[in-house]
Amino acid sequence: MTTGPCYIKIIENAKCRIGDKVFMNHNCSITCAKEITIGGNCNLANNIVIVDHDHNIGDTGVVAGLNSKLIYIGNNVWIGANVTILKGVIIGDDAIVAAGAVVRQDIPNCEIWGGVPARKICKLGERYVN
Repeated sequence: MTTGPCYIKIIENAKCRIGDKVFMNHNCSITCAKEITIGGNCNLANNIVIVDHDHNIGDTGVVAGLNSKLIYIGNNVWIGANVTILKGVIIGDDAIVAAGAVVRQDIPNCEIWGGVPARKICKLGERYVN
């Protein structure tokens, strides 16, 4: 289900799987060159970018070709507004990603991450004191 336009681009031979009962708010963007999986019961807030690739860079700048690595988002994951998820990331079940985060490394099950770059804030059930 979505509440507004979402952009999903799947490059030839890539695989994009979206589980049951996934909610995507407006302006979510998914660009898949290799493989992206979003598990069931996930909530994606507005303006999320999920991209499983970047471009090759040579001595003269950007050159042809893509560097792709799969992205896996587990079940029951909540992703806050304006989050970017980069190639090669695995987000475990029951994880939360705070608004505005840039995720470039794996997030284990049941953890809350945020920031640029994203880092662990706490585990679910722990009291966070700043």
